[in-house]
Amino acid sequence: MIAGERTKLQVAHTKLSHSRVFIVRAYLLQTHEMLFDALAEAFRVLGGVPQRGIFDNMKTAVDRIGTGKARQVNARFAAMASHYLFETDFCNPASGWEKGQVEKNVQDARRRLWQPLPSFADLNALNAWLEARCIEQWGQIQHGVLPGTTADAHEAERGHLMPLGRPFDGFVEHTKRVSPTCLVNFERNRYSVPASFANRPVSLRIYPERIVIAAEGQVLCEHARIIERSHYLPGRTVYDWRHYLAVIQRKPGALRNGAPFAELPEGFKQLQGQLLKRSGGDREMVEILALVLQHDEQAVLCAVELALEAGVATKTHIINVLHRLTDGKAPPAPPIDAPQALRLAREPVANVERYDTLRDRGQRHAS
Repeated sequence: MIAGERTKLQVAHTKLSHSRVFIVRAYLLQTHEMLFDALAEAFRVLGGVPQRGIFDNMKTAVDRIGTGKARQVNARFAAMASHYLFETDFCNPASGWEKGQVEKNVQDARRRLWQPLPSFADLNALNAWLEARCIEQWGQIQHGVLPGTTADAHEAERGHLMPLGRPFDGFVEHTKRVSPTCLVNFERNRYSVPASFANRPVSLRIYPERIVIAAEGQVLCEHARIIERSHYLPGRTVYDWRHYLAVIQRKPGALRNGAPFAELPEGFKQLQGQLLKRSGGDREMVEILALVLQHDEQAVLCAVELALEAGVATKTHIINVLHRLTDGKAPPAPPIDAPQALRLAREPVANVERYDTLRDRGQRHAS
């Protein structure tokens, strides 16, 4: 149960053959980015990378199955294997006994983890609980072949695992063209992009929980990913009002009913309600919103709230308050702790009479 709704999940099972410790992680979809994230999290929990991995012939790893052990491996999966330096071995089709430990672990997990049916607010809370529950069970399950529990065997096995190193950046990349309304489409949903990249190609980097949009060698923006498996619900549009500031600077009237500005922070909404009643309020509101391009957004919002409390909702007053807030943020200089060698043995005494020796009454000086 996720957020009070019965949800179908795809579960990744990873198990070490020697120690028999395992880790389970749940996802909404079975895609490449989910597989990369599952293996990266599994290696983190297990404390290292095994030298060889036995995999099923899943479409997220194998593009085409050849004769015998011949496989056409997906390019991104091969890149992940090269990153972690482990050898890949794929089972024969319909040969579950070749990975019997994982098959049995799937059956055992139904009883140990999924009965009774757990309920959590979101998928992150579920995966955190699954990780803690799996580690707890390591110390409860007897190994069967080696003395002690699977946790005891894993302690001895950990030293033989390859070091983890830097995590693999497991995204899947798509090239998209930004629409004239500064949106890109992915999985029937639309995400906003800065207006300067309208009608231009960008790169979408798909992660399990977020979408990163990049172009010209830099990251433009990031959105939380929407995963909606129902084909009966319409697609959703995710706006970031900051992406449209360049548009409303040319067309201030779009601020009144523009969809991207329906989710402004409450302080900005109150200010907008007051300014739009005045002549030229559209332009003044746009200039205040544009302050977030040069200053921290929370500082601008705080200045707006202080101006509203003072009853002086004008651009000039807000800029004045903002400057006072930002100027006061400079941290005080730390005291200088001079080394002992630089300390004065005798403090100098002020003596202005020594300047009298520079006076020569017998000579004339130019004034």
